[in-house]
Amino acid sequence: MADKQISLPAKLINGGIAGLIGVTCVFPIDLAKTRLQNQQNGSRLYTSMSDCLIKTIRSEGYFGMYRGAAVNLTLVTPEKAIKLAANDFFRHHLSKDGKLTLFKEMLAGCGAGTCQVIVTTPMEMLKIQLQDAGRIGSTAAVAVNPVDVIKTRLQSLNRGSTEDTYSGVTDCISKIMRNEGPAAFLKGAYCRALVIAPLFGIAQVVYFLGVGEFLLSFLPKKDN
Repeated sequence: MADKQISLPAKLINGGIAGLIGVTCVFPIDLAKTRLQNQQNGSRLYTSMSDCLIKTIRSEGYFGMYRGAAVNLTLVTPEKAIKLAANDFFRHHLSKDGKLTLFKEMLAGCGAGTCQVIVTTPMEMLKIQLQDAGRIGSTAAVAVNPVDVIKTRLQSLNRGSTEDTYSGVTDCISKIMRNEGPAAFLKGAYCRALVIAPLFGIAQVVYFLGVGEFLLSFLPKKDN
């Protein structure tokens, strides 16, 4: 399948199905990551990923682990489809004789990631609000975790009375360093690693299985 030209509709279908399956599998871990990252000193409810998931099930039921999943499942299809299709697009136009240098591989990934970020930022904000609602109401992955912690803190709009608020990235970094120490930037790192690795693997496997091509094969073919 690597040498076979895949149509854009097939790429979009493959990307959408890959995203739906991947998100369904890892969403509870992503919820635990968000809640662990959003904890501040003085308002700690969870000690670990397993503690977070157990308490979530006890207080909100099994489906509490999927709080905010509807947003992801609704928008993950265009998001993953755009990311995977964009990656293929950039790889195709950057390749020479079907080969890519490491630098061009990185450029293709950056281009696809940029397209993904544009689509996912509003979705991420809404998802984090929904994921973190339970905590507020009841009182490449590890390397970029500090940035993910900052993103989660800035996107979470609801704050407890004893929790810090942030005016921007610099203010967020300085307050976390001053009030919680450097270790706070690694909150949820274990969860993030557990989310990213299988999510990428699931997406790649489903994408390259050719589900989109299979579905499109049932459509009537146009005569040339």
